[in-house]
Amino acid sequence: MTGSAPLRMGVFGGAFDPPHRAHRALAQAAMQQLQLDQLRIIPTGLAWHKTRVLSAPAHRLAMAQLAFADLPGACIDSRETARCGPSYTVDTLAELHAEYPDAQLFLLMGDDQAKALTTWHRWQDLPRLATICVAVRGNSTGANSPFDAQWPFSGSLRRLTMPPQDLSATTIRERLAHGQDIGTLVSEPVARYIADHHLYQTT
Repeated sequence: MTGSAPLRMGVFGGAFDPPHRAHRALAQAAMQQLQLDQLRIIPTGLAWHKTRVLSAPAHRLAMAQLAFADLPGACIDSRETARCGPSYTVDTLAELHAEYPDAQLFLLMGDDQAKALTTWHRWQDLPRLATICVAVRGNSTGANSPFDAQWPFSGSLRRLTMPPQDLSATTIRERLAHGQDIGTLVSEPVARYIADHHLYQTT
């Protein structure tokens, strides 16, 4: 960027297995409410915290590209899927900080992730690298957010307000496994990609 204002970069990681409309809504809320110049969508590589095997990185990267392609300022970052060993958010933030030393980083997460934050690898280092921004939905607003009492970083939390959305990738995979429609849960290009590649079907 030119001038004195630092680059405002959002960092949105996740399995994106598959990316759905709630992911898109969070990305849009972050772009608007944080006034981001750039939003990096980063599909995880080897997910240390998940017991199931994720879909192939190539599929998740392709679906993420389809889900966010028309969102101005968003780009798909494949660094975690190319990394050997487990994917740790702290490593990704450290890499971005080294690549963009003058940028202001904003780490995006849902309130469910925020409540589990103290289980993350080197979680104490996260506020040093990025502003932590938590999307709150439904009645999880303001001082009544369920994670407030357990939030480990005093004064380091920013909230992103979103409309209530009862939607998860787990639900989508379960619906697909039972042959049910997901047309209202993911974008049309993502739904078509899933169908064309026969993803999430039972064997």
